[in-house]
Amino acid sequence: MGFTIDPRRFSSCSFGRTPHLEPRSGSAAVGCGRAGPGLQTSSRREQRARRGNTLNRDEAFRRPRSAVIRPDMVMDDQETERPPERPPVRTRIARRPLRQHVPVQGSAGARAGGSLAEVGKLFLKRTSLHGLGHIFLSGSYLRRLAWLLAFVLSLTFLFSWCSNRVRYFLSSPVYTKARVLHAQRLVFPVVTVCNVNLLLPRRMKRAEVFVAEELKSNVNETPWSPLSGMADFGRFLPPPGGSQPSTGQLLDRIGHQMEEMLLSCRFQGQKCGHQNFSTIFTRYGKCYSFNTGQEGRPLLVTTKGGMGNGLELMLDIQQDEYLPVWGGADETSFEAGIKVQIHSQEEPPFIDQLGFGVAPGFQTFVSCQEQRLVYLPPPWGDCKVTPMDSEFFDTYSITACRIDCETRYLVENCNCRMVHMPGDAPHCTPEQYKECADPALDFLVEKDSDFCVCETPCNVTRYGKELSFVKIPSKASAKYLAKKFNKTEQYIADNILVLDIFFEALNYETIEQKKAYEVAGLLGDIGGQMGLFIGASILTILELFDYLYEVIKYQLCRCSQKKHKNTNNNEQGAVLNLEPVQRHTPCENLHPPSLFPANMLPHQPVQGNFEDFTC
Repeated sequence: MGFTIDPRRFSSCSFGRTPHLEPRSGSAAVGCGRAGPGLQTSSRREQRARRGNTLNRDEAFRRPRSAVIRPDMVMDDQETERPPERPPVRTRIARRPLRQHVPVQGSAGARAGGSLAEVGKLFLKRTSLHGLGHIFLSGSYLRRLAWLLAFVLSLTFLFSWCSNRVRYFLSSPVYTKARVLHAQRLVFPVVTVCNVNLLLPRRMKRAEVFVAEELKSNVNETPWSPLSGMADFGRFLPPPGGSQPSTGQLLDRIGHQMEEMLLSCRFQGQKCGHQNFSTIFTRYGKCYSFNTGQEGRPLLVTTKGGMGNGLELMLDIQQDEYLPVWGGADETSFEAGIKVQIHSQEEPPFIDQLGFGVAPGFQTFVSCQEQRLVYLPPPWGDCKVTPMDSEFFDTYSITACRIDCETRYLVENCNCRMVHMPGDAPHCTPEQYKECADPALDFLVEKDSDFCVCETPCNVTRYGKELSFVKIPSKASAKYLAKKFNKTEQYIADNILVLDIFFEALNYETIEQKKAYEVAGLLGDIGGQMGLFIGASILTILELFDYLYEVIKYQLCRCSQKKHKNTNNNEQGAVLNLEPVQRHTPCENLHPPSLFPANMLPHQPVQGNFEDFTC
């Protein structure tokens, strides 16, 4: 016989009372009231009440479904406070791809697997570039617009200044730095001396006069010189067999000799002689160089500066034996004196263009200062850094380049070389001098300057000069010198000169060409302006490259995902969102709250256990 519980009557029952069972239609009904003797519960139920009137979960599930239990049932004789009801738990089953990756904010996976917008937002949050975060992140419209204008204005100033610095760097600016340095000793320079007269007629033999036949067309019919008879070349026949002396041998023999010109020589107060000079040929013929360091001679040095601590020469220019001027011939000179060039040991003399003149009847003082010049190669300068490609000279210099170029030009055009030119080609004959060599060389110097382009060497040693003069001889010394050299006073006044060359001080000057703006300066200026205008540095640039890398990686991954789109769409499943479920016990989520009271079902911890699976 079954029982039914009247909810209306049961709700009116107070706690602690025993329900009455009233039969209805052959059944018993439960009512309120004190427990009577006939309705006493069994000892088994009393034992359950003494244990807390709590049903076992297994018995609760085995309860007949026909019994309906209200939530406000009292299982205890004592009044207890009902716990608050929990909201119903709704379990949502979402269909998502099984292989979908949930990125973690701030991780590398978020940057790699997230959307392009997420990558951009992450970059804006983390970048050290000033202003970008205020422009693209949340904020009022006017505030973001103001930051945008400020950022654009700063970028404009930055690019303007950086372009100015880049243009200045590309212009390769330079500056010159000059310094005067002291030295304990200085190598004395080379002093090359040439008489402006080419030949001594008194040394010419009758057979050798034939070599000057090219001057015949320039001889005046009424020459004024007493030596004009020698100009009648028709009286002379060429040497037997047509053999002629070479031009080099001729100039060596009939040129001015140093032992005849040198009257006195002193270096730092010590005597010297013609043996201290080396013979060298120039366009002035036979010349002589002092302190070349050739032929086993040691280089002379000076340990003091000032007058009397250098080279002092007294020379006789032998003006009475100069070649006569025949009809204004170009081969004869109108000057009287010597040509002098002061140069370094690595540089050959180019005395016809770089020498200075010293006149007879004067003592010339030449105060020198060594200057060491350092030039920059392109693009800052135009000096030559490559070694000299010459078979005649080892060290590059402008004069060496010029002589080498002129030699090649004459050999190509005249098949000969002048006496002062190096090489193995034969010397030009006097006829070739007149007809080819001299005109070709003059044309090269005056008109064909593009053939010989000689760049400035990067390291040059030159000597600055200051000249001063006094007249010699004095009236008191004229008779003494005339008697000493067995000459007349007039001869002494017309032919004697004194040359005094010395260092002004025992120091040298360095003139260096320096780079005014290098890469370090450019980077420093650009970095400073970047920090001033936009607060950026080299690391900020690396951040930009890192962001570009993420964008490119995202695009590549997106293209790769499109290729496997069909495969990914088929591989889908259900993913249960367990976040709201973890806040409740498994059994409470399974049964509605109206079925059992809250204190009837056991509350277990939320850790995973067997009930999580059974429910």
